[in-house]
Amino acid sequence: MAFLEQHVDVLDEDCKRRMYTNPLRVLDTKNPDVIAILADAPKLKDYFGDETNQHFNGLCNYLDALGIKYTLNDRLVRGLDYYNLTVFEWVTTALGSQGTVCGGGRYDGLVEELGGQATPAIGFAIGLERLILLLQSLNLVEAQPEIDVLVCAMGDEGTKYALQVANQLRQNTEARVLVHCGGGKLKKQLAHADKVNAKFALLIGDDEAQKQEIAIKNLGTGEQVCLKLDETITYFNK
Repeated sequence: MAFLEQHVDVLDEDCKRRMYTNPLRVLDTKNPDVIAILADAPKLKDYFGDETNQHFNGLCNYLDALGIKYTLNDRLVRGLDYYNLTVFEWVTTALGSQGTVCGGGRYDGLVEELGGQATPAIGFAIGLERLILLLQSLNLVEAQPEIDVLVCAMGDEGTKYALQVANQLRQNTEARVLVHCGGGKLKKQLAHADKVNAKFALLIGDDEAQKQEIAIKNLGTGEQVCLKLDETITYFNK
């Protein structure tokens, strides 16, 4: 706080408030003027006690032994007060300014604080959208995977049977099968099939479920056939 008080004229209102309520959160500022003065701020690691030093050096030794590259960041903090000892982020340069894919840390006192027994703990959260974008940028997944079959389901019994059919097709054929979720009229579901460029649509309602049949529509030719499940598996294996 003594360092921040020397530069109070540069701090924005948010940083001024945090300076006395939670000074470490000032390190998380996005204000470029404050970031500039923080370059000369005292380093957290210079104020570690013996126990904290032992823990932190032990962690770094484990990372070194495993060949995991890391960068020490004296300004890295998490947004909640229950974290202790170590916090971390997994970052990438492949996504521009939004480079944090995963963040977390230790919170050894949280379980006890909530009424449980003292329990060492660690946790993290991953941004799924950013993870997918990262995988796409590295060409590890298709940006728009091809769908062979979209399963359209109508009615309670039809939906139950449609899920069973989709499961059997995934287990017994190489077809890439997507089930339309969210209900809606058949027209809406077929529009979904067009959107994902599916080659076939399975039309399954309560009547099909009762007869244990599947209506198969070739979305390229418009041809439609009605088959039993074993015949449908054979159809897609051909």
